[in-house]
Amino acid sequence: MTESPPKITKAVIPAAGLGTRFLPATKATPKEMLPVVDKPAIQYVVEEAVSAGLDDVLMITGRNKRPLEDHFDRNYELESALLKKGDESRLAKVQESSDLATMHYVRQGDPRGLGHAVLCAAPHVGREPFAVLLGDDLIDPRDPLLARMVEVQERHGGSVVALMEVAPEQIHLYGCAAVKPTDDADVVEVTGLVEKPEPAEAPSNYAIIGRYVLDPHVFDILRKTEPGRGGEIQLTDALQQLAATHHSAADAAGKVGGPVHGVVFKGRRYDTGDRGDYLRAIVRLACEREDLGPDFKAWLRSYVTEEM
Repeated sequence: MTESPPKITKAVIPAAGLGTRFLPATKATPKEMLPVVDKPAIQYVVEEAVSAGLDDVLMITGRNKRPLEDHFDRNYELESALLKKGDESRLAKVQESSDLATMHYVRQGDPRGLGHAVLCAAPHVGREPFAVLLGDDLIDPRDPLLARMVEVQERHGGSVVALMEVAPEQIHLYGCAAVKPTDDADVVEVTGLVEKPEPAEAPSNYAIIGRYVLDPHVFDILRKTEPGRGGEIQLTDALQQLAATHHSAADAAGKVGGPVHGVVFKGRRYDTGDRGDYLRAIVRLACEREDLGPDFKAWLRSYVTEEM
């Protein structure tokens, strides 16, 4: 009897970065706690994991990241004060973050790149497939990217990366995938990966964005991966090895780590890692809120008209 593949229940969120692009705001406040309208960016990411059925969340943190833990913990004093005031609406919002998921935390220590951060999750994840969500990329909940990636991984095995088509002159900002089509219009097989290539050397304009569903064999490769660009251990390098191994003659059956597939995403993505895109994300999300949108859009139209 063939064993069914293990169900994916664990999500890893690397959150140890220094947030230097947002200084001085991030001098004492983690960049992941910067508000996007009225919720910190990191809460959107955890909510996305939970909506895809991944309610066991490990956050990879570093020094000065204690507010992340506090946000997803209970605040009994605040809850008691709101309860006494009869402010049930705000009480529900406060309790929402602490009731979202089973949260775990581990410190990365030395910031040695995304690959090293993912490797820090190995003791918690074990030998199960798992998801990685980067906090700078917010995916609109109306476009369930992660759920689709989990579905693809459960069907094909191996690892799955999220891809978006970008302008050729922008590809040097991303990891880039060489791909070939599959029977599914939104799914490609990844035959190679390169981290932040020059446009002339890029194999495509498919950029890797911050969502991954990974086979646990990636840990074995990351342990042996030498630092690459910027002196960091790159997750892209490990995925490149998985893809190459699967297509090699020595492993024609693809038994070691399985294939690497990509889900081509064409939905709504908000990049909060860049100051300009962060502001645009706030405006877009505020405009779509029923409680804020009508008044805010009216003010925005008036402001733009006056400025023009």
